[in-house]
Amino acid sequence: MMTEILDSTLRDGMQGEGVNFSKADKFKIFTALDNFGVDYIEAGNPFASHKDLEFFKEIAGRRHGNKAVAFGSTVRKGMTAEEDECIAALLKAETKCVTVFGKAWDLHVDCILGVSLEENLRMIESTIAYLKAKGRKVIFDAEHFFDGYKANEKYALEVIKTAEKAGADTICLCDTNGGTFPDEITAAVKAAKKLLSVRIGIHCHNDNGCAVACTMAAHKAGATHIQGTFVGIGERCGNTNLSTVIGNLQLKKGKKIVSSSQMQTLTDTARYIAEVANIKLSATTPYVGSGAFSHKGGMHADGVEKNPVTFEHISPDVVGNERKYLLSEVSGRAAVLSAIRRFDSSLDKNSPETLSITRKVKELEEKGFQFEAAAASFDMLVMKELGQFNPHFHIDYFKIISARDKNGKTEKATALVKIKVGENYEITADEGYGPVNAIDMALRKALKVFYPEVENMRMSDYKVRVIGAGISTAAVTRVLIECTDGDDVWTTVGASKDIISASVTAFIDCLEYMLHKNDKKRKKLKNK
Repeated sequence: MMTEILDSTLRDGMQGEGVNFSKADKFKIFTALDNFGVDYIEAGNPFASHKDLEFFKEIAGRRHGNKAVAFGSTVRKGMTAEEDECIAALLKAETKCVTVFGKAWDLHVDCILGVSLEENLRMIESTIAYLKAKGRKVIFDAEHFFDGYKANEKYALEVIKTAEKAGADTICLCDTNGGTFPDEITAAVKAAKKLLSVRIGIHCHNDNGCAVACTMAAHKAGATHIQGTFVGIGERCGNTNLSTVIGNLQLKKGKKIVSSSQMQTLTDTARYIAEVANIKLSATTPYVGSGAFSHKGGMHADGVEKNPVTFEHISPDVVGNERKYLLSEVSGRAAVLSAIRRFDSSLDKNSPETLSITRKVKELEEKGFQFEAAAASFDMLVMKELGQFNPHFHIDYFKIISARDKNGKTEKATALVKIKVGENYEITADEGYGPVNAIDMALRKALKVFYPEVENMRMSDYKVRVIGAGISTAAVTRVLIECTDGDDVWTTVGASKDIISASVTAFIDCLEYMLHKNDKKRKKLKNK
């Protein structure tokens, strides 16, 4: 039986802290999941949210709208399926497939539903039978199955057997509390598989950090329907991370989940969904994280240069990711060489330039700089050391005045800057909300006289960290500045005992990086 994937980003993922999707967001994520090739997209609860009901109606007429799955509960106690509004909403969603959840833990039947064990079975059976009679494919989520199995094995198994008899196409065993371990998952799935003849699914939460491991264990034990969210978001500690599970199943276990070309979009898909969800994807996320194929240690980088399999379990291009060499005081010449070959491919590990740049990196990092998070500053350093850098401007001097009135209210800071471009000078003043903003405003105001494109650049992130030993406020401060021009994003670094000086150093690199980048673009267009 082929393994199938149900993504619940748009339903279970929305229950994660800080996650909220507009209808437009849901269309974007639905399209991304569809293009990647997941089999089912659980897109919301049409009874709980009118927005979700409208979404289902609109998606039905779109390409591959048949992948949409509406989610809801079994009938409420004392009701028939015909009169229950939740069941009616599932039908109004007009999806070919629906997911309904029912209680598989006797504790929940008693404490949450307040019904007898027999009534719970009736509610499950009548719901599934009714939806099947209406022509729907039914996935039954046995909620809290694993806790129920541990507490009352006989009843938990009776719940899923009832669901099968009622006509459920797939029965998904849910570790709703996320506290079960892989060996426990294996035993319970094997027990269910002996009992059932329909497809078995697995739905895990990550409260004990084992969601992916539990999902892999369930698959090995016989579960061929996998539920989760693409980047692991969800209630409490999140759901099974499907980008990890899909990578594991296809690349490690030889299961065909998507095409090889779709697998090459795994990284882009995960990062796009994280972007729409407005969450930061951890750099250490397997397969798709920015650090998944990053090498910092000198011996590691050297090993990868000689043979990638020495420190990489797969080739990063298989999942659309890329190899990175992180530059720091622990980096060897191999790491530095891989980075500088973009500027001069003729260099080798023993070239004087390689030795010089390696030494320079170590010297600057000892002073508080950090290049692993500031690739643009490293590029500037390399260009300078290789004689490929021509500065676009020089700062002759700058002055910043910041004050507070007698009531303690901070007034706007004022910055005065004098720059030199070629043989020309420009003196400009401006004000901003604090000294860093003021020098940013004044410097760009002066530069746009010569380089109008600086108007398009903005600072998108500003991070400060005290990292050096010193007497309280006299310690070394590292400043990381992230800038964007709307097309690209780059980060630079400065370090000094003077936070303003560190900020200006990083900001100058940001400006010079953009101007150099634009020069290269213009040159390329001219050569065409």
